[in-house]
Amino acid sequence: MRLFRSREVVGIAADALDFALEASAETHPNEYMGLLRGEEARRVGVDRDGYVVTDVLIIPGTVSDPYSATVRNDLVPNDFRAVGSIHSHPNGVLRPSDADLDTFGSGRVHIIIGSPYGPDDWEAFDQSGEVRDLDVLDVDLPDPESFFDFTQDDIDAELDR
Repeated sequence: MRLFRSREVVGIAADALDFALEASAETHPNEYMGLLRGEEARRVGVDRDGYVVTDVLIIPGTVSDPYSATVRNDLVPNDFRAVGSIHSHPNGVLRPSDADLDTFGSGRVHIIIGSPYGPDDWEAFDQSGEVRDLDVLDVDLPDPESFFDFTQDDIDAELDR
């Protein structure tokens, strides 16, 4: 077991970004919000240290309107692979508001998606709200149905990272 792991987020899977762009468009004119989960880069075929965003988690009970989205903290999973947040700005502005900055404390990367939700209508930020690079990576993600196909050995291996 490694005692020290890089928590740097080196990219986002193209499929995860596409999902968030589509979800943002479908939620319009209200804001969309989700949490980002990462997988070790080498486990998804990327020869780099760090994590790749592979999943966008939708939190039940999220309330949104055209100006904000609020997640119920009591429904946020305690997930050691959580790496940040993602939300949309229906007005198209790709910079964090003061309220956004207040939520950027947890996680390494925070993404804002703006209307009209095209492939270039997003920006990534660090915890302090500074723009940061985030590569879009074409990686093979596991079939979502395989999520429910596991054994005790799989659980033990997951906990022994």
